[in-house]
Amino acid sequence: MVLSQFQQVGWFLNSRTVETPRNSSVAVREHLNHLYQNFPVHSFHRGREIPLEANIIWIVLRGVVLLNTLYPSGDEALLGLAVPSMPFGVPLTDVTPYSAIPLADAELLRLTMDELQQSPSIQQALNQQLIRRLQQSESMAALLGLRRVEDRLKQFLLLLSQCLGEPCEKGSLLSVRLTHQHLANALGTTRVTVTRILNQLRSEGWLHITQGRHIILCGK
Repeated sequence: MVLSQFQQVGWFLNSRTVETPRNSSVAVREHLNHLYQNFPVHSFHRGREIPLEANIIWIVLRGVVLLNTLYPSGDEALLGLAVPSMPFGVPLTDVTPYSAIPLADAELLRLTMDELQQSPSIQQALNQQLIRRLQQSESMAALLGLRRVEDRLKQFLLLLSQCLGEPCEKGSLLSVRLTHQHLANALGTTRVTVTRILNQLRSEGWLHITQGRHIILCGK
């Protein structure tokens, strides 16, 4: 039986829920080359804001997308990280303003709500990925209840390691580079505080920072 284009996408999303970011990106490219030679995949450079529309769902095929909001005070807050296979977009949130920015060069699949409604297989696949987004959101909400910023930062880095960590000689390497300001936005604190605690954790041997400014959680 030949799968329709939408059925193929649904199978693709279901089959890659537990891969590491690096393996997932390789598998995505191979899969697209084999099945989706004419399928519209959109590429975005690191730091370029992704256009968001009321009826559009984006699905991450490669890379990591930072989901953000801006308070009236001008402060930013990190809402979450969309990793490969995860969806995001205006139809999935009530938060305004809402922005999406790749932390590294990314490839995304763009689907309209009408296209989703035509494909139960894609809807089922997205439901599984929305569960991952919900789990991530609740984990972030739980860690924000910790009184000490050091504890919040450690738990957040461990959470990032679960979805972005790659095994290395020293422990778990976070595959994307988050700035100290990104971490501060996620934890409701200041960049200066994050820098101080990171230096403390590095001196204690809890983490290591590479020359490329990637974080390694030692022994994790």
